[in-house]
Amino acid sequence: MALLEVNHIYKSFGGVKAIQDFSIQANAGEIHGIIGPNGAGKTTIFNVISGVYPADQGTVVLDGKDITKMEQYKITRLGLGRTFQNIRLFKGLTVEENVMCAFDPQSKYTVLGGLLPTPKRFAEEKRGRELCRKYLQVVGMQDYLNERPENLSYGMQRRIEIARALMCEPKVLLLDEPAAGLNPTEVGELTELIRRISKEIGFAILLIEHRLELVMSISHIIHVQNFGKTIAVGTPAEVQHNPEVIEAYLGKEE
Repeated sequence: MALLEVNHIYKSFGGVKAIQDFSIQANAGEIHGIIGPNGAGKTTIFNVISGVYPADQGTVVLDGKDITKMEQYKITRLGLGRTFQNIRLFKGLTVEENVMCAFDPQSKYTVLGGLLPTPKRFAEEKRGRELCRKYLQVVGMQDYLNERPENLSYGMQRRIEIARALMCEPKVLLLDEPAAGLNPTEVGELTELIRRISKEIGFAILLIEHRLELVMSISHIIHVQNFGKTIAVGTPAEVQHNPEVIEAYLGKEE
């Protein structure tokens, strides 16, 4: 069974058909790229998978559990991590505090433990700090624990967001345009990071990205969306030579 199974989902907003019959099966260790022109419905797919929007039709199954109508925090606890198009780090908090925020839903002490300094609470806080430092090291940000994200480069902030998503210890990781705003050097570093964490941690990754060189270089399977519809699914080589994909990006010659 695939880690993530999205079966024939539809989503409309009034007369706008944002998703029409989208399906995907992602296994451990696979990277699936989702590409398409602006307005193709890519981020809406992520929003339906992660519970931000309910699907009009279809199902989403995470590691054998139907999460189609589940609340977002429950989906996160079951193993779905996500980053967003726009960086959403908390100003005024340190790098460590930003990443630690994602540990709260995973902590296992009771309400009483939250009010009183119980041994269970201290043990969970220690576990959270250890996980935080582990994942900051994974993304190469272990030396910036006490820095404020707003004082760091855009590329570094993207890495912090990925570390925060990893704090959920996901089985499936959704990356929504992680290379947005990065310079060519940072894009290269990000490409290697995604490839490495996919290999070392072994979860399934879904990647939305407009930087085609990034998607083509690391994706095992690519899904091409256009006006809410899937127009092609295949390997990078297959997709690059697909006439419908070429037309969607470049237009049709008269």
